[in-house]
Amino acid sequence: MRQRIRAPRFQTALAVLSTALVTLFATPALATPTAQPGSHPQPAAVAGLLPPSGARTTATTSPAPAQQHRLTPAQLPPHRSVAPATLSTPLAAARAAAASCTPADFSSRTGSALASFVEASTTDCVNTLFSVTGSNAGGVFRESQMLAVANAFQGLASRYTGDDSAGILQLVLFLRAGYYVQFYDSADVGAYDATLANAVAAGLDAFVASAHFSDVTDANGQIAGEATVLTDSANLQGRYLKTYQQVLNAYTPATYNGSWYLVNFVNDVFTPLYRGHQNPDFVTAVTADPSIVNTLDSFALNHRDLLGTANSFLDSNAGLETARFLEHTTFQTTVRPLAKGLLNASAMTGPTAPLWVGVANLANYYDQAQCSYYGVCNLAQQLTAAVLTVNRNCDATHSLLAQDLTAADLGAVCASLQQQDPFFHNLVKDNGPIPGQYESSLQLVTFASSADYQTYAGAIYDVDTNNGGITLTGDPTVPGNQPISITYRDSSDDGFTARIWNLNHEYTHALDARYDTKGTFSQEIAVPDVWWIEGVAEYVSYTYRGVTDTGAVNAAAAHTYRLSTLFQNTYDNSDVTRIYYWGYLAVRYMVERHPADIAAMLSHFRTGDYTGGYAVYNSLGTSYDADFDSWLTACAAGACNAGGSTTGTPTAAFDAAVSGLSVQLTDRSTESGTGTITGRSWAFGDGTSSTATSPSKTYAAAGTYTVTLTVTDSNGKTATATKPVTVSSAGTATPCTAADTRVMDRNCYRANQSATAGNLDYLYLYLPAGTTTLSITTTGGTGTAYLFYNPSNWATPSAYTASSTKPGTTQSLTVTNTTAGYRYLSLYAQTDFSGVTVTTRY
Repeated sequence: MRQRIRAPRFQTALAVLSTALVTLFATPALATPTAQPGSHPQPAAVAGLLPPSGARTTATTSPAPAQQHRLTPAQLPPHRSVAPATLSTPLAAARAAAASCTPADFSSRTGSALASFVEASTTDCVNTLFSVTGSNAGGVFRESQMLAVANAFQGLASRYTGDDSAGILQLVLFLRAGYYVQFYDSADVGAYDATLANAVAAGLDAFVASAHFSDVTDANGQIAGEATVLTDSANLQGRYLKTYQQVLNAYTPATYNGSWYLVNFVNDVFTPLYRGHQNPDFVTAVTADPSIVNTLDSFALNHRDLLGTANSFLDSNAGLETARFLEHTTFQTTVRPLAKGLLNASAMTGPTAPLWVGVANLANYYDQAQCSYYGVCNLAQQLTAAVLTVNRNCDATHSLLAQDLTAADLGAVCASLQQQDPFFHNLVKDNGPIPGQYESSLQLVTFASSADYQTYAGAIYDVDTNNGGITLTGDPTVPGNQPISITYRDSSDDGFTARIWNLNHEYTHALDARYDTKGTFSQEIAVPDVWWIEGVAEYVSYTYRGVTDTGAVNAAAAHTYRLSTLFQNTYDNSDVTRIYYWGYLAVRYMVERHPADIAAMLSHFRTGDYTGGYAVYNSLGTSYDADFDSWLTACAAGACNAGGSTTGTPTAAFDAAVSGLSVQLTDRSTESGTGTITGRSWAFGDGTSSTATSPSKTYAAAGTYTVTLTVTDSNGKTATATKPVTVSSAGTATPCTAADTRVMDRNCYRANQSATAGNLDYLYLYLPAGTTTLSITTTGGTGTAYLFYNPSNWATPSAYTASSTKPGTTQSLTVTNTTAGYRYLSLYAQTDFSGVTVTTRY
């Protein structure tokens, strides 16, 4: 199940351009915001400025709102990190939820009463304020309200204890939210003047002067990071240059890298250094004291050992922000050799590529006349030639460009896209492509990993990569327009063909643009229709693949929203749960219960009449709300599960148990809805094949082979699954020799593992650089032991990326590895088990 948070309005700040970008974000879920009728158009005065940071986003794998156009290299932000699934909140920041959390709870209080209420609120509650609009925005964030909170912040900052026991984090979040909302909605909030800036500066001065500002703890890291972002929100970047240097110079990998909050405290420095360039006071301050440039350069050079690790973004961001000073002719003489030095110290490909590409992209953009000096002329073409070396035309309307897809992968992806076409047409009942639009084909671009996507996609395609993939539908009025979906492969089997994350969600956006929604994306979202835009992409992705959207089913049980509320969804007034889970539910309900309304709405959308389409469902008012609520009850009870579908769809899956040069393959494919699997076709990756249900294969030589299974059901539908299988001529593994009985190693086993029901037997190993595939098997003994794997934290039944949960003790997993580091596995005692042998091979 994917984790999600509310969507930032970064896109809105740049809405004056119309080339559509549909993006996928993912982050931990925050509290659901109060429903708002819609958002105000962005003031023209800020249309060219980068906005303050919104509510925090920390992970990058799930769908999120749309971005409206390609970005220039100057607009590409620093990279963010991915929060581990088991990230916990520092104890001092954990507090009971308030009885109520609405805009009125804040707007009805003033002065010290408001400050006290903010301090006593939860961070989840305060985060909902980033989405308030209209009169609520004015009531909550008028300057007098902000001053009351800023003064309270100064008071707590002067006696800061290093944790959130007094509620200082909530005060900082409130101030950040105020600046964020006022940026977009100054008409309702009103102007902010020097009085507020001075009050916030006084609070920040006291905070950074505190002895606890440098505490090397999770609790301080969380609060100090938010305060650092507040220096940017308040446009005080020039005032805190020395503070940013202090934070960068204090970073010590040995003490910081074990804390997600401390690492991100350091990374937060790059936010004001990125956005500060649009603030004349910042440029003036750096001109007077340019030592921050040398600090950034030194950090990038001295911490290159981070490249290729989970904290690679710290080093690449330091290089990025060094090169960003090339924007100003005043600094070019100083920065030019520094940027060249960073390029010389890194490479276009390999583990140092994030540093090289970031610096190269800004050098090419800001100092293009000197591109030959840097070796970055025609940068996008250079990167494409070096990285995206695999291509295939499936047919006239589908083409693939990839980093590492095999021939079997390419065939499977082509089939997945081609077979999605009739499924989509049957759903929306279109009459063919919208006349006069130039978007008749799609190019699917796939990077080998999330890290490769973050490294290269921005420089090649001018997109923000702090997300899980992006679709550029382009301007359909321009002849030759080419829609592109930019994706990446997941590190483990994610249920998508060839492990291409969000493959079918992204492709649905392209189909919807081609057949259902005329015009540019900006025209499309002129009315509240996000329930359809993102809901249909989720609905098709899950239903076409025959997979249950467990997040949506769980959301249905909560009965959080009325259908009439969901019809007003925009990217500004909705969090990611409301946009995606509830969008899926709204679309599914309307498709099942009211297809005539869907047809009427789309008849308007297809002519570019979005006002008319909106009127179709808006005029329904609350008439469907009661039935929708009853439908949610049935959905949560199982009606929305894939097995309840009447449309048969196969899903291919298989297990692979390796022993020496041999592998036993077991078909685990399933059929949702009506139908059965009637045929199987195996390709073993060495030119041989089989049509047996669960064949055994012995390879002639050791190595890693891509095994592909394609199944066909009684409805004529097919599905494909691929998995790398590593076989070894070493034969039988030897006993693991480490004194720590939890430690596994290369081609070794531990026997007689045991645990009582409900408990876990934890194991781990270190994978060296260059290891691409890890095979884990369990055999022997008695009982039932489930096998779980996690590449970054202890593996548990609630924290894993791959699992084998067959009855008994015979389990197997094969996972793809992209970086060196520790990997974690565990045996979960579904029942008491004993005498089990665990073997790892790579």
